Amino acid sequence: MDDIRVLEDSAAVEVALDPMRSAILDALSEPGSASTIATAIGSTRQKVNYHLKALETHGLVEPVETRTWGGITERFVQRSARYLVVSPSVLQNISLDPDQVADRLSAAFLIAVNARAVSEVGAITTGAPPDTRVPTLTLDTVIGFASPSDRAAFAVDLQSAIAALVAEYHHDEGRPHRLTVSSYPQPKESS
Repeated sequence: MDDIRVLEDSAAVEVALDPMRSAILDALSEPGSASTIATAIGSTRQKVNYHLKALETHGLVEPVETRTWGGITERFVQRSARYLVVSPSVLQNISLDPDQVADRLSAAFLIAVNARAVSEVGAITTGAPPDTRVPTLTLDTVIGFASPSDRAAFAVDLQSAIAALVAEYHHDEGRPHRLTVSSYPQPKESS
């Protein structure tokens, strides 16, 4: 089971969003059969089996084992990924281009850059052979600024540090990697 799968096919998204199929996916925190899932969600084995076939056709669940007892064969399936993320390309035919957003300090630009990352990394991982590690680097931290002027000074220092690192390590003949750095106010946790 993958940690995250980016859905790039609108039909797969439609299948995943069906309320019954969504309930089946939620019930599959552990591998299950049509019978065990039916019990968990309060449905019949036949209905669950029908929906499992649709989920399997779109790669949202995968078979893990078959058990035979008393002349009955029971198939066990699991989710293909713990989390599903919808690629922005599913919702629109054109690629989201951050360069079309004029204000580089806006929330719209941040969303456009991160949507592009979801689309691009999703496409790379979908096209990669199974168990291939895609060379990525992610930094995620929280920083508290005492004032807006501290935040602005940090931004200047960060840009300078990144520019120096890029100048030191960039090679025109090297494989290009996209580097993005973003910052936004951390949402308050709900109580």
